[in-house]
Amino acid sequence: MGKSSTVPLHMRRVEFGPSPELTAARDDERVKRITTVFGDEAWLVTRYADVREVLGDSERFRIAPQGIARLPGSPKMTEEQLAKVRAGNLLGVDPPEHTRLRRMLTAEFTIRRMRRLEPRIKRIVDDHLDAMEAAGAPADLVPSFALPIPSLVICELLGVPYEDRDTFQYRTSRMLDMTVPGDERLRMQFEQRAYMEQLVNRIQADPGEELLGMLVREHGDDLTTDELVGIGGLLLFAGHETTSNMLSLGTLALLRHPDQLELLRKEPERIDATVEELLRWLSIVHSGTTKITTTEVEIGGQAIGAGELVICSLPAANRDPGLLPDADTFDITRGAPGHLAFGHGVHHCLGAPLARMEMRIAFPALLQRFPELRVADAGTNFRSFSVVYGMTALEVAW
Repeated sequence: MGKSSTVPLHMRRVEFGPSPELTAARDDERVKRITTVFGDEAWLVTRYADVREVLGDSERFRIAPQGIARLPGSPKMTEEQLAKVRAGNLLGVDPPEHTRLRRMLTAEFTIRRMRRLEPRIKRIVDDHLDAMEAAGAPADLVPSFALPIPSLVICELLGVPYEDRDTFQYRTSRMLDMTVPGDERLRMQFEQRAYMEQLVNRIQADPGEELLGMLVREHGDDLTTDELVGIGGLLLFAGHETTSNMLSLGTLALLRHPDQLELLRKEPERIDATVEELLRWLSIVHSGTTKITTTEVEIGGQAIGAGELVICSLPAANRDPGLLPDADTFDITRGAPGHLAFGHGVHHCLGAPLARMEMRIAFPALLQRFPELRVADAGTNFRSFSVVYGMTALEVAW
């Protein structure tokens, strides 16, 4: 039994795809009884149609109250701590509370608003490519390109000083790492929160053009400080962890599929379809939030009682033969319609337009700058024990 046997079934991967056990659970069982990282029993939903049904129904499948705030192996939080951590966290609340918070944020994440950021994102990407080129090959793509670009963008959007990024990136990666002791991960969570509280207090005193400043100016009477802290913390974490892992894993996927890479180079207008297929094929977020049933339900032919935990496997669902023919194959010509990489339903990822724009700019710029880009001898390092799948290192040369 290797290390992978201790990873919960829904987090098991083999390089780009779900593990054979996870694929078998989808193809043979559809809905499977599993033990979560907390030691709780849960139902794992694996097929595309079933996952859409669960994520699309916030009445029968509510957010599990401890799931969002509790880290595996850490002590349970008090009710007071739990209320603080859930405040403003869109992933921790259901409608109508979720609807109220999301409405205030939606205007900031419209495609039109994202387009205003486009020139700045292009400059940030070019600056990092310049630095990579000047330093010469080989380079580790994770710290030199994949991580700093989304971090800088989200820092600017929120109004977080970029010089603080090393500290919050370190805390975030420790919080997400299943191998770190639970009490340390809990401490990191509260340190991150304290940091965001200081930032929010500063912005409340002098709101600028940043997203948090806009929220203070336009919705200051409707949002508590705890809610502003929760919104800022979630966006900071979600804005750099996810896109950065898509940039590193996505680059490796393209390099490992030279025919697809060649097609994209010859027909750069395929970039949007390529981004969608990468999102589907890689599905770096293992599952949406853990749900709890409010009533007896039937999913995929399985009766589930009220008050039971349900976890959705996004990688298994996105490679379900019921979604697409030959779904295990990476194919940029199909454009991956209807994938669940950003979730589905009321909790569909708010930052999806920003993530898409960053990838649409970053991948072509990298491939254009380094036409001979290849994986260097030092190779790759996948990050399998993390809540967000990705890479800790990707050595490239050109």
